[in-house]
Amino acid sequence: MTNWKTGGELHQQRRVAENYGVDAERYDRTRPRYPEALVERMMRSCPGVELLDVGAGTGIEARQFQAAGCTVLGVEPDARMAEFARTRGTDVEVARFEEWDPAGRRFDGVISGQAWHWVDPVVGAEKAASVLRPGGRLAAFWNVAEPPAEVRDAFREVYVDLVPDALVTRAYSMPAPPPNTSPLLAKTIDGMRAAGVFDEPEQWQVEWEYVYSKAEWLDQLPTQGDHAQFPPEKLEQVLARVGAVIDAMGGSFSMKYTAVVASARLAAS
Repeated sequence: MTNWKTGGELHQQRRVAENYGVDAERYDRTRPRYPEALVERMMRSCPGVELLDVGAGTGIEARQFQAAGCTVLGVEPDARMAEFARTRGTDVEVARFEEWDPAGRRFDGVISGQAWHWVDPVVGAEKAASVLRPGGRLAAFWNVAEPPAEVRDAFREVYVDLVPDALVTRAYSMPAPPPNTSPLLAKTIDGMRAAGVFDEPEQWQVEWEYVYSKAEWLDQLPTQGDHAQFPPEKLEQVLARVGAVIDAMGGSFSMKYTAVVASARLAAS
């Protein structure tokens, strides 16, 4: 669960992101995809089909854009995630985006799914602008999870009891703002404006839902937020308690997602 509500300087806490590669196969198998409407709108908004995927991870969004007809190059700091993406058909170079060498290459669009919060928002926007072709577009997007109130309350009790100082506990303990008012989204848009080379940024959003079984939810929990940093025995306790909560709800629950996008077009020179 992205620390979406607190919106702190997450690009300074990349050790959390760098834990995800411990089990890249699980990450790829369990993380939610993005709605097709998002992919289609991004493609309509770019001057061509050559994309750069920042924080490509295991290639989840890259494969969606490739299936829609795009050519995608990924940049990913975790070599384990990058290698997994390559085995699934996405070319990925290992580097932090701010330090990556484009070697003169240019792209029609720069995308980043569930990863731009690990990038310095101003430096990242400037770097994206430097590799975009005229009329190219930068789009950072996230799936924002909004569990039903009774699910949120029950999960919060588990985390407060077992891991009171964890990032995920803070996320569950704070009121959920409307997805389009998140500090993370605001920081991304501010970074685009500060770069001084983009048209006025736009916000898009697409709502969708997914029904999780207990097995599915527990399978993906170790890939969320700072779960991978929990001591093994503590993670086991969290999984057991969360599983009991879902059992009490009948073995499944419906999660509402809003895919939110901060996007800007490179201004005409």
